[in-house]
Amino acid sequence: MKSKRQVDFEESLEVVYKILKHLTPKDKEQIAEHSTCVFLPKGKMIYREGETPYHLICLISGQVKVFKEGIAGRDWIAHMFNSAQLLGYRALFGEENYNVSAQTIQDSVVCKIDKEVIFAIMKKNHNLVFSIMKMLARELSFVHAKTITLTQKHIRGRLAETLLFLDSTYGLEDDNQTLKVKLSREDLANMSNMTTSNAIRTLSAFSAEKLVELDGRKIKLLDRKILEQISRMG
Repeated sequence: MKSKRQVDFEESLEVVYKILKHLTPKDKEQIAEHSTCVFLPKGKMIYREGETPYHLICLISGQVKVFKEGIAGRDWIAHMFNSAQLLGYRALFGEENYNVSAQTIQDSVVCKIDKEVIFAIMKKNHNLVFSIMKMLARELSFVHAKTITLTQKHIRGRLAETLLFLDSTYGLEDDNQTLKVKLSREDLANMSNMTTSNAIRTLSAFSAEKLVELDGRKIKLLDRKILEQISRMG
């Protein structure tokens, strides 16, 4: 029986090819020759703020948080990612050091493609470039929307939006109510730009209002309609 730490290289590459649309057979051959796919346990750093990117990183499976290290150990979670997505590519293509850090919040598999190889492919494959431009545009749109949320919404609105974002990103369990991702109260607070104590109090208030049901790190969304209303009103 295959251990979860063993990575199927061919299966992982198929996910890479799915992320990087419009690859030619020659492109895929080059990527296969210059890629490394590895298993990363929960809590493993993928890259750190200030480091120089040397690879295009593809998240094959698992869950990852991207965060900015803050003052006095308080971080701000800028984004959350699940399977079949690119990580840290803005810094790579902008030829800058990472301005955020990335860490697994669940056992994950990532593939790293040598940057010189991916740059060479992009110079010839304009359809791939256009596809990556669309990814960048969508991410920029997300960042703008989150900036507005953090500057204009109150605590309840920010936490409600975070819960809805986790639903849209990771989905729900078979009961169609419980979030598939299980975050600490600190991570929820860091995503919502509030203190951990405020996140705990607001979650407890949502629970008392029968909007959510709490069981440790499991969060069940009982009244999505009201949560959407709280998020909209801020």
